[in-house]
Amino acid sequence: MVSLEKVSSNRVSAGFLTKYKFPSKSLNGLTTSFNVFIPDSAKSNKVPVLFYLAGLTCTEDTAAQKGGLFNEAGKQSIALVFPDTSPRGANVQGEDDDWQLGTGAGFYLTATSEKWKAYNMYDLIVKELPEVLKEANLGLDFSRWSITGHSMGGHGALSIYLKNPGFFKSASAFAPVCNPSRTPWGINAFTNYLNVPAPSSENAQPPKEWLEYDSSYLLKNYSGDVNILIDVGKGDDFYKKGQLEPKAISDQNKKGVEVRLHDDFDHSYYFISTFSPEHVAFHAKHLNA
Repeated sequence: MVSLEKVSSNRVSAGFLTKYKFPSKSLNGLTTSFNVFIPDSAKSNKVPVLFYLAGLTCTEDTAAQKGGLFNEAGKQSIALVFPDTSPRGANVQGEDDDWQLGTGAGFYLTATSEKWKAYNMYDLIVKELPEVLKEANLGLDFSRWSITGHSMGGHGALSIYLKNPGFFKSASAFAPVCNPSRTPWGINAFTNYLNVPAPSSENAQPPKEWLEYDSSYLLKNYSGDVNILIDVGKGDDFYKKGQLEPKAISDQNKKGVEVRLHDDFDHSYYFISTFSPEHVAFHAKHLNA
């Protein structure tokens, strides 16, 4: 039984947002925190679950405070889970030196580098945290769960969804890193966390260890039905600089995938909070089908 400690609880919309922390086996025993929104309707019937994965430099509090998801989640009787973005205090040399790597930048993978061995956010999200929540008996129905996220977290949401066919009902993303095996953020993360160097030629096929976390590659090789919604702002500097590459998804013309580009919107939570109610409603359609 996991030692789950309640940190705080706040009434919001039609439910409560509660923060918990616990020592995570996935993260080599380091304490991790998460927020969970439980709608009032969970008192009478178990409710479906939507995970929200945040982006670089963020924490479990960022989307909870800025994302604007609660009113629609309460209306749709959906629980929300907000995990942290990385281990904290792993004492890895240099983990706090660069906002794109280390603390706040776990990239939702399972690290194979000895140096970064605590950076196992994939295992935390897919395996450990759902079991911890089940043990806590909070009224959540993990036969119905979906996943969403922003930027690095959008990469996490899409790749986790596509790596686990049939596990989730749907996935969505705000400004996700769609082709990380060929873009700077992903190349930096994969080179370090997976301890697999980049190809010597820019045009060479990325290593297979990288492709296992590349949503565009996973989608191309996915044979089942998908339910995916992606929103990207055309005013987003990271979109303009080639960090996101949504065309790697949209150009595949896969049934069940919708990629929407929006004039003027940037990478911020002003963008996310504008469209987050639509994302919650999108997931509700699949979670309550």
